[in-house]
Amino acid sequence: MKKSFSVLELIFAITLLSLCLLSFSFNPTNLKIKKIDLATNRLLLYLKQTRYQALLDDKYENNNKLWHKKRWTLKFFNCRNNKGIYYVIYSDENMTGHPNKTESLKDPLTNKYIYSSNKCEYDNTTSKYVLLTNEFDINKVNVSCKTDSSLGKISFGIDGYVYKKLSNKENESEKYRIKKECKIIIEDKEGEKRVIRVEKRGWNSAIFKI
Repeated sequence: MKKSFSVLELIFAITLLSLCLLSFSFNPTNLKIKKIDLATNRLLLYLKQTRYQALLDDKYENNNKLWHKKRWTLKFFNCRNNKGIYYVIYSDENMTGHPNKTESLKDPLTNKYIYSSNKCEYDNTTSKYVLLTNEFDINKVNVSCKTDSSLGKISFGIDGYVYKKLSNKENESEKYRIKKECKIIIEDKEGEKRVIRVEKRGWNSAIFKI
């Protein structure tokens, strides 16, 4: 009974997320919102969707010591030829470290992949909202908990924990679990910033100005 109730809770949460996306997309008052706020709101919704997906989709495989590399992840990338920034939400099923479209999550409202190639071009099958620079004039992204030279990423486990990196070594599924909140900071061409705070565990996230 407990397990069934939890699944029903998650389905309800995903339904609410879809309604939020629908309301946000078609509310005329949103025309007055700054591009950076549109980008932040969409990114926050997609982060929550990624967390819900991780809670529904257990990646653990008893015979695969690198199973943790398949955790659902939101990762930022630079476009080819320094043309901007984009992000992808994916589960690395092929375990290559390079996400492809078929491994990516779909927007529940548009049914488009939350994905782009490094060409950062508009595509009928992919969400335009991932193109942070082309769509929203965002030119900087900083993930406070990142540990490498990439722009940063956030991964989620079925246990509700958040990970700043996914280890390439066997039996290190918990090594890069964050110990404190991780901040995703985006900045537009005018120097204005927004922050999304990702808690180390649970469902809470918040947006606030610097």
